[in-house]
Amino acid sequence: MKFSEMPYKRPELEELKKQMEVLIGELKGAESFQKAMDTFMKMETLEKSIETQHSLAHIRYDINTKDAFYEEEVKFWNGALPQLQEYQQKWTKVMLESAFRPQFEKEFGNVLFLNAEISLKTFSPDIIPELQKENDLCQEYTKLIASAQIPFEGKTYTLSQLTPFKTDSDDARRLAAWKAEGAWYKEHQDKLDSIYDELVKLRDTMGRKLGFDGYTQLGYYRMQRNCYDKNDVEKFRESVVKYLVPVASEVYKKQAARLSKEYPMSFADNALAFRSGNARPAGTPDDILMQGRKFYDELSPETSAFFRTMLEGELLDVLSTEGKAGGGYCTSLPDYQVPFIFANFNGTQHDVEVVTHEAGHAFAAWLNRDRVPLDTVWPSLEACEVHSMSMEFFAWPWAEGFFGADTRKFRYTHLSDALTFIPYGTMVDHFQHIVYEKPQMTPQERHGVWKELLGVYMPWMRLDGEIPFYAEGEGWQRQHHIYTRPFYYIDYCLAQTVSLQFWARIQKDSQDAWKHYMAYAKQGGSAVFTDLLKNAELVSPFEESCLKEVCAAAREWLDAYDLTGLE
Repeated sequence: MKFSEMPYKRPELEELKKQMEVLIGELKGAESFQKAMDTFMKMETLEKSIETQHSLAHIRYDINTKDAFYEEEVKFWNGALPQLQEYQQKWTKVMLESAFRPQFEKEFGNVLFLNAEISLKTFSPDIIPELQKENDLCQEYTKLIASAQIPFEGKTYTLSQLTPFKTDSDDARRLAAWKAEGAWYKEHQDKLDSIYDELVKLRDTMGRKLGFDGYTQLGYYRMQRNCYDKNDVEKFRESVVKYLVPVASEVYKKQAARLSKEYPMSFADNALAFRSGNARPAGTPDDILMQGRKFYDELSPETSAFFRTMLEGELLDVLSTEGKAGGGYCTSLPDYQVPFIFANFNGTQHDVEVVTHEAGHAFAAWLNRDRVPLDTVWPSLEACEVHSMSMEFFAWPWAEGFFGADTRKFRYTHLSDALTFIPYGTMVDHFQHIVYEKPQMTPQERHGVWKELLGVYMPWMRLDGEIPFYAEGEGWQRQHHIYTRPFYYIDYCLAQTVSLQFWARIQKDSQDAWKHYMAYAKQGGSAVFTDLLKNAELVSPFEESCLKEVCAAAREWLDAYDLTGLE
């Protein structure tokens, strides 16, 4: 079934509650494992239906935030999901206490129960009002960002549509685009500060109501962190500063030399990799999708079948249009056993990375579409990001079809960007730890923290106040994860470290690298992150040797890369 044909119907909330209550009673009273299993599968069917309808409403709203019908439906789900969570928690408690738990663990593995124990720590009926308010505030932030109308060169652009101008090869034009974007954020500064301030204090309240010292530990549990803690993340941060920041600094020093700019550079100059312009896709959005089909057709039989399913099912919405929510993501429609990719093409290198990155998520979900229970189709989020970031590197042999004359630029910047991203992403995470440890900080104090961290993690950025918003320590407000998915961003950094392992393997033997990728992806969410890696013969990013070795390999490749003729 095509996406446009999938029916949406708002469920009756009270009826859902009754159905869940009945199934909870059936599981509690089950006299045999077979009866318990039958009840479990009934709940699976119900959960799939709930997730599918919720996803349909959210996707269609994100495609057009001006759609009044789906705006109301998202508001419904904002209020409904926290109420349903109460029943899901009751179900989880009965599962954990079930006399048939050993049989369930034998059937599905222990991750289901490990995550169930964590989930019990994340909810109480006492926090339903806070959860509802949190959903509303996140929607408010999303709508504000989507509403941006930025005047530039006599026309008006959304934030996504303005992006190509921020990498223009003309210095004056590029700087003007950055200033125009910064001015929009400054204009809405008070609202952005207000939304986030309310979110921080709301989440702190939730944490304290649940018996934590604040939000941080609750945030980790909500992110389903089941095999590492904040101490492990702190050690990773130390490795980033020790091994990666120096490599990234060298990348930007060479870039400054190519551009005839002083180091450190402004935000606008950091955005331009080559004087002649950054790598851009060759062809139209349709051309990119067709090259994506060629890539997946030739990569493996499995990826070929997957991507054709996506195209034929209208399961990609990638054009940037007025009223469309910003960003990109992959989600699931479990009733139809298909993923969905949402993105905003903007004429930059990013467009190709959508077809590879988000499709990496989608491919892994598609591979595991038959997996039971539903909660094990996807692994935890840092493990998911390995699927996507690594798939980007597997596309390198097909880069000419995506980039044409800019292929050499693409390969150089793709690898260097992968390296330089990790300090940024780690900074995003460090910032959030500080914020939630001190929830009473003022907005100005938060901006000061971000500005200080920029000096540690991104010393190649010149903070001279030339560009409003960015150079004043306020640029974190454009990172929607900070508002809507607290503590998510470190997942990208951990995953990028693993993806660089795949990159290194591809340089030696691409077929062997793909074998390890499939071994990793086919596991779905059947194990915790560190075990998924071990099972696929990959090194954990929490091992200091991991970041040290991938940095050394990447640095050697970048130093040897021939940039002759690329200005």
